[in-house]
Amino acid sequence: MASAVSQSLFIFGLRSGVSNNVCFVDERTVVFPSGNSCVCYNTELRSQRFISGSEKTPRVRALAISPGRRYLAVSECGEAAAITVFDLQHEQGRRRKVLTAGDLLFQEFPCLAFSPDSKYLVGQTGAPEWMLILWLWEKNKVLATVKTTSSTNPVTQVSFSPLSSIQLCVSGVGVFKLFRYAEGTLKQSSSAKVESTNVLCHTWTSAERVLAGTDTGRLLVFESGDLRREIKMASKAVQGQDQRQVEVRRIKDSDVDGGLTASRITAILSFSKGFVCTTGPGTVCLFEKTEEDCYRKSKELRIPPDPHGNDSTPAECQEVDTMCISPAEESLAVSTERGQLYSINLSSADLSREEKLHFDFLSQPFHSNSITGLSVCVHKPLAATSSLDRSVRIWNYETRELELSKEFQVEAYSVALHPSGLSILVGFSDKLRLMNLIIDDIRTYKEFPVRGCRECAFSHGGHMFAAVNGNIIQIYSVTSFENILNLKGHNRTVSGIEWSQDDRKLVSCGMDGAVYEWSTQTGQRESESVLKSCSYTDVSYSSSYKTILTVGTDLTLKEIQDSQVLREVPGDEVAHTALAVSHSGRVVFTGTSSGTIRAVKYPLPIQKEWVVHQAHSGPVTKMVITYDDQFLLTVSEDGSLLISKITDKEGRRLKSNRQMVHTEEILVTKADLEEKSQNMMELKMRLEELQMENEYQLRLKDMNYNDKLRQLSDKFMQEVESLKTAQQKMKTEMEKRDHENNENSAEVATKHLKELKDLEQSYSRKLIMEHEKYQDLQLKHQRMQEDYEKHLKSAEERRSQALEEITQLYEAKLQEKTRLLDQCQEDARQKILEFEEIIKQMEEDEEKKIHALQIKYEKNLLSERETNTSLKGRTGIITQKVNALQRQIDDRCSDVNKMKQERQSLLGLIRSLENDIEDLKRQISGHERTAQDKDSTISSLKKKNQELEKLKFILEFQMNELKNQIEPQQDEITKKKERIQQLEEELVQMDKSNTQLKLTISDLRLKLRTRDKEMRREMERVKDLEMLSEWFKSDLHNCVGFIQEPKKLKDNIKMIYTRYVPNTDAVQKSGADDDVQQALRFQREHLQKTISRLNMKLASSAEEHEKVYVKLMKENVTLIAEINELRKELRAAKTQTKDFKAQLAVFKKSNKPGSSWEDGSRPEDAR
Repeated sequence: MASAVSQSLFIFGLRSGVSNNVCFVDERTVVFPSGNSCVCYNTELRSQRFISGSEKTPRVRALAISPGRRYLAVSECGEAAAITVFDLQHEQGRRRKVLTAGDLLFQEFPCLAFSPDSKYLVGQTGAPEWMLILWLWEKNKVLATVKTTSSTNPVTQVSFSPLSSIQLCVSGVGVFKLFRYAEGTLKQSSSAKVESTNVLCHTWTSAERVLAGTDTGRLLVFESGDLRREIKMASKAVQGQDQRQVEVRRIKDSDVDGGLTASRITAILSFSKGFVCTTGPGTVCLFEKTEEDCYRKSKELRIPPDPHGNDSTPAECQEVDTMCISPAEESLAVSTERGQLYSINLSSADLSREEKLHFDFLSQPFHSNSITGLSVCVHKPLAATSSLDRSVRIWNYETRELELSKEFQVEAYSVALHPSGLSILVGFSDKLRLMNLIIDDIRTYKEFPVRGCRECAFSHGGHMFAAVNGNIIQIYSVTSFENILNLKGHNRTVSGIEWSQDDRKLVSCGMDGAVYEWSTQTGQRESESVLKSCSYTDVSYSSSYKTILTVGTDLTLKEIQDSQVLREVPGDEVAHTALAVSHSGRVVFTGTSSGTIRAVKYPLPIQKEWVVHQAHSGPVTKMVITYDDQFLLTVSEDGSLLISKITDKEGRRLKSNRQMVHTEEILVTKADLEEKSQNMMELKMRLEELQMENEYQLRLKDMNYNDKLRQLSDKFMQEVESLKTAQQKMKTEMEKRDHENNENSAEVATKHLKELKDLEQSYSRKLIMEHEKYQDLQLKHQRMQEDYEKHLKSAEERRSQALEEITQLYEAKLQEKTRLLDQCQEDARQKILEFEEIIKQMEEDEEKKIHALQIKYEKNLLSERETNTSLKGRTGIITQKVNALQRQIDDRCSDVNKMKQERQSLLGLIRSLENDIEDLKRQISGHERTAQDKDSTISSLKKKNQELEKLKFILEFQMNELKNQIEPQQDEITKKKERIQQLEEELVQMDKSNTQLKLTISDLRLKLRTRDKEMRREMERVKDLEMLSEWFKSDLHNCVGFIQEPKKLKDNIKMIYTRYVPNTDAVQKSGADDDVQQALRFQREHLQKTISRLNMKLASSAEEHEKVYVKLMKENVTLIAEINELRKELRAAKTQTKDFKAQLAVFKKSNKPGSSWEDGSRPEDAR
């Protein structure tokens, strides 16, 4: 056994070709087939739970989940197909039952379905039988089978009615039939005429109605198995009553197959609001139910285009295979023909106003075709895969996410990650490309002329890489991109290569059966091993890099050293296809053509010793162990990538000598950085603009809210006044009701006393009557008992007489029968003796005749023959007589047995009569017990009457106490109401003072505005004067330059005078203006002081007002709370009074029989 094993941890991929291949287990868990398992994927935790399939039948054909989401049925193909039912509530998916068709052998079950109560399971077999089998699956019992169709019309779907466990629907190519399970058989209840229509899917919308989708895009409506109408996909609503006949007529005229030339409806699903169906490649439509027969198209859901996809095969053009909805109808999940899983939140889709919405990936985008290459790097937890779907994907095996993905125009055959994890080498059908892994893209850096490179690998140092070109291995330098070496020696294509630890050697294997070890410095072979009968598929160094491990078509695992096979592990019928060796050297993993992974201990054993792990459904193409020996990565032709954790036998992780430190650096181009920085700047600008807009909107909202607050305060004051008036009315009504209640309670008390006395008298009379009746009944009971004893004695005498007579009769019959038997036996003996004597006489006669015949044989031959025949006839008659006598003896024996049986039946009759006697005795004892029980009930009722009288006294005392408690509380209520009135008056006065202060503030604000305007004017004047002074200084400076020239100086001074010196009137005005300015300054300062004083006063008054308002509000709140408490106490008191009244009424009723019993007990005591 291996010292280490692999356990499935996470898988990327969806198994195609499985019907109903995605189902919801709960709101956050989805089950789907992947590899050789069914995976339960939690969308919130991003964790997976595996339900492993069987090794012998690795191909899953269909899934079905029970309506209660507990059981999962999996159909597996093979020579003898079977259906396995798993319990999903168990942690490891416990296998409950394995269902087969009994003695019949079928290759597949393409359709499955559970009944609504999960008791029954139906399965449709494949060609050529097409049998429908119904199981009571918990008991593994086949209830019924029926043939549904012929080999030319295959069935595509089977389903139960959602409201009936005995009605089924079967649809397919030219098939639409309803079956009903009754009297142990499946009977066809109806069949629609759809011979030329290919029905791809159907769903039940009610107990009788079924919607079906066709390959021509038509949506047909069947009711009770008959085709009624067709829903037009283009119209938004479908009318039921008016257009139904028109639709049916159009369907008949067009002969069913002349429908709309639209896209195929591949999936349809009903839910509580309506139904969901596909309307073309990548599109799903939601139809909501408006009336009984009307549906409206509400939303259109689309598969989004892949940003890294290829234009030749867009993602939005893939067809939807399966749809499923969560139990709470919040999420919709779909699977496509390319093996992708999408989902959408229906609650958010309902809220959004857009008609066209897009799906999101359920977990990650998967490969849709065979994966051909797999590689890991040293410095990052990344794995690269290449596939025939023309895509290259980069996965993170620690976070279990897809980091990068890109589709190309040509197929990718091989892939290799650089040890740094920053570049990748991919072998395409046309070229070998070296590409860089950028933050969001995979960009080509260098191309090499290597066509159809099936294998490539970087050296451990990362400075070289090797690529396979047919049967030649080419080694290139990563720094200079030059072809350093060409390793030639293989006759056929090279299937596997690997570098040594120091990059000085390289090992290769090929389809020609050769394994070569090369020197990467000289290009020479250092060792070789050739086995022409085997085609090797993969090769690897051991952990010590001293030996070579290979696998091939000879079904063995070989270890080669120095050109010799050192060890060889024999195989079974399954071939090895891939190989991986752990760096610790403890275990070797091999992948097989059946998709399993085998863990073989190292050093290799001689016998067949390995641990099998169910992994994939197709041949394993590549497998790699991470450098820390923690994970095993495998890929397969089924398009899935499996991440398995490597553990020891006890489930613990392996200890690695290597300490791996993963880096987080990534490559980013300068253009991308500039674009991102520019986007950041634009976003910042946009954010500032939004902040400004938000502030402006907040101010507007504050203004609106202030207005609303004023309005609400006014309304509140009005409501307070209305509540005051209502409170006063309630007071008066309360007083009236209290008065009325007091009067009513007095009247009720007097009535109650009268009724009590009347009841006591009546019940005493009744008790006397009942006592007399009881005595009469006792007398009758004694008489009945005496009569019954007499009847019993007479019955026993009769029974004994009848028994004696019957025994005498049957003894006489027995004696007669025994006599007859004796006679028959004597007759038989006599006949047997006679027969023996006859035989002896005949033998003697025959001997005499034989002697005579011997003498006269030639003469009398004919006569002897006649006599011989006559003798044979006589012997036949005698044997018949003997047989008849034997039959008579047997009949006599049977008569004797019958007589014995009759005797046993008579003995049983006697026993039954004895049992009846015992039952009658039991009934007598029961009657006596009932009489005793009645006496005990009478005594218990007397005790209850006494307890009720005590209760009455207690209740009256509590009523008086409650009345005493209510009176002081009412006085407190009146005082608190007066206090509330005083506080409200103070509030009104404070509001008036506030309004006066607001008016004064508004006046002062107007004065301030006028003063500000005047100040601005004066400031403008000052600015003008300063400008004039500057101009004057510049002109004077110019005049100083003409000091040596007096004429020019004179002219300039005159010009300055005329410019700057105004008239005398103006001078006087300016003096007056100065006086005005001084006065304005004094007034301005005075006004500023007054405004500051008023502001201080306003602030102090506002604080005082707020304090008073807060005090009033607190007092108001406390008063309201006290009022509410008093109201609650009043209500409690009322309820207590009601309860007391009810208890009094009950007491009255219960007191009537009690008083009569007390009166009735007195005469007994007197007696």
